[in-house]
Amino acid sequence: MKPFSLRIIRQIFLAACVLLGTLLPAAAEESYTFSVVPQFERRMLFSIWQPIVDQLEKRTALQLHLVTSLSVSDYESDVQKGQYDFIYLNPYMMPVVAETPGYIPLVRDARPIHGILVVRKDSPLQKVSDLQGKTLAVPSMTALGASLLLRAELDRQFGVKTQVIIAKTHSSVFLHVINGFADAGGSVQKTLGEQDARIQGALRVLHRTAPMPSHPLAAHRRVPAEVREKIRQAFIELASTNEGRALLEKVPMQSPVAAQIADYDVLKSLQLNNYLEQP
Repeated sequence: MKPFSLRIIRQIFLAACVLLGTLLPAAAEESYTFSVVPQFERRMLFSIWQPIVDQLEKRTALQLHLVTSLSVSDYESDVQKGQYDFIYLNPYMMPVVAETPGYIPLVRDARPIHGILVVRKDSPLQKVSDLQGKTLAVPSMTALGASLLLRAELDRQFGVKTQVIIAKTHSSVFLHVINGFADAGGSVQKTLGEQDARIQGALRVLHRTAPMPSHPLAAHRRVPAEVREKIRQAFIELASTNEGRALLEKVPMQSPVAAQIADYDVLKSLQLNNYLEQP
């Protein structure tokens, strides 16, 4: 048998390299974590966000792994450690985590958020002053509309103090109120609108807060600038399609626009730090 020529050996080597590359394409791709604040219970949250993440992957050719924490407070702790690459978070946290560990806002809903104070539909509480000394369920102490801004307005505008109960998620806040574990609850109008008819029909809105900038989608500064821009553009473009709008309405983020850290400067002037701890 004649020995292989150098040319044939080279061709076999190159063919093997090509085959290996086709068998292991994912190994060379960068994967990014995509995490969202647990406003809803875990199954509902994933049913809302996984299709959106799938669309972002399709439009950017990036690998995104959807993850979250069990409670709002755990999530915010993880975010402050820089644990995730992309995050959807409480607006109050944006100026904080922009400095350390260094998150950059990408998009937000053009519509502002409103905190709401809800009671059972048949509750004897008819006005805000009736809540003096009563129990108030909130998803976390740092939730902007659902806790910080709401409790600040109760105190500053009405002189009302409450006993705070940490419910861990917005969905749990509503259940606390409906089942009588709390006299009232704090949430946001958008999230109430996403609940099923049974939940919405069992509650009554007693007070709405002033409007604030919406939840941002942000990226850690370790994520390359070109990757951040791909996600920003893909998110905005998603809203231009019927399918995309249907997905984003469930967040809800119906009108995503480019976000800047300056959008959240207004939160600094409110001086809400006094309301970070339980009264």
